This record gives sequence, structure tokens and C-alpha cells, in this order.
Amino acid sequence: MWEPEAVKKFNVLVEVTLQPGILDPQGTTIERSLPHLGFDGISGVTVGKAIRFTCEAADEGAARGEVEELCKRFLTNPVIEDATITLERA
Repeated sequence: MWEPEAVKKFNVLVEVTLQPGILDPQGTTIERSLPHLGFDGISGVTVGKAIRFTCEAADEGAARGEVEELCKRFLTNPVIEDATITLERA
């Protein structure tokens, strides 16, 4: 008798950052402010966003595919942003 595959849960972290060459005014403002606050020697500040959620899928490949599609269609602006996806079995 055929049994359906067990659904697995994955903890997902999507880190969204601006693509190289896209201006990051928030990162620039933070970086310029740091020396005035006593934090010298810090550079390359960028600001992004982290999105965390749980996804159910048959396997890691299916989960990654679904999250990639979600990023393209809703979570990011693919013209100016990149997404890094981290999956972990829940």
C-alpha cells in the first residue's frame, strides 16, 4: 500500500541585502555616526532585513524551491536586492 511522504518542518532565515552598487543611505548614516559615539575602525556598514518563518515541505530541496519562489514574488525586490536563504530542520 502506498503511503504519502511525511511532511517535514524547516526553520527558514531569509537575509535580504542590497545588491552591489545600490546606494545604502541607512548604512552610510550609521557608519558616519559611529566615530562620534566612540566606535572607531568600523567600516562597510550595510543595512538589510532578516525574515524568519517555518516552512513545511517533503524535503529540503522542495522547501528551498518554495522559499526561493516566495523571495522572487514577495519578500524581495529582485531588481535591487539579493536574498540568502538558510534552512534548518525544525
